Amino acid sequence: MNPTLDAAALCADYWSTSIIDIHPGSINVRGYPIQELIGHVSFPQMIWLMLRGELPTDAQARLLEAALVASVDHGPHAPSIAISRIATSCGLPLNGAMASAINALDDVHGGAGQQAVELYQDIAQRLTDSTAEVPDLTDAVAEGIAAFNEAHGKYLPGFGHRFHPVDPRATRLLAIVDDAVAQGVIEGHYAAIARGIEAHLKARKQKPVPMNIDGITAVIYAELGFAPELARGVFVLSRAVGILSHAWEQRGRGERNKGPLPRQLPYRYTGQPERSLP
Repeated sequence: MNPTLDAAALCADYWSTSIIDIHPGSINVRGYPIQELIGHVSFPQMIWLMLRGELPTDAQARLLEAALVASVDHGPHAPSIAISRIATSCGLPLNGAMASAINALDDVHGGAGQQAVELYQDIAQRLTDSTAEVPDLTDAVAEGIAAFNEAHGKYLPGFGHRFHPVDPRATRLLAIVDDAVAQGVIEGHYAAIARGIEAHLKARKQKPVPMNIDGITAVIYAELGFAPELARGVFVLSRAVGILSHAWEQRGRGERNKGPLPRQLPYRYTGQPERSLP
């Protein structure tokens, strides 16, 4: 075999992809010429096409778009947003500030949506595996929460909020989900599971612990068939818009080395008092 052709075939196989096909004067995305997509599909539709290989229905795209819009920003006290502002004031360009902020979107800050999808899927599997003639949602929820707490600790992703007694984003998105269920766009299994978790927490804590933005967007991503990891990835796409917006606003302020607190507010020192070497 010709060594040159053999190497070319090896490289072609090494970088093989089903996402995009590019040749001089031609760009096909998942088989669609890019010029046919431009001006005809929305950005949420394009996200779906890139990740899933096919275009969503208009109703599916609207549901995805609602989740994306709801997750864009949550104020300068959100760690990723604060990081983007601090990084900008330290002289980083917009791409550097965004990269610094996005890197913080890990398990603790940014991972709740993925974790909630995993919890919902575990409960759904328990319902599927049940030997009862009519599987009991209450039992499956209790077992799923207990297993999650044993594996990950007492924190339950997607429910309750340290700032909002009721998360206004979740209220609106839940109404949109219910409409989608009524129209047959989604089945509503994961919405029922999430409501079952709310009921369980209310009974256990003797007070409401409603879904937050992560809990309801996890419902949407799970209903639409996104894998748990993609739930986090799509959230990052959404939050990147807020990160960019805050970095750009910070750029216009001309501040240098913006710290986590105003300089007028002291921190508390808890170490040794001043001392001298013996």
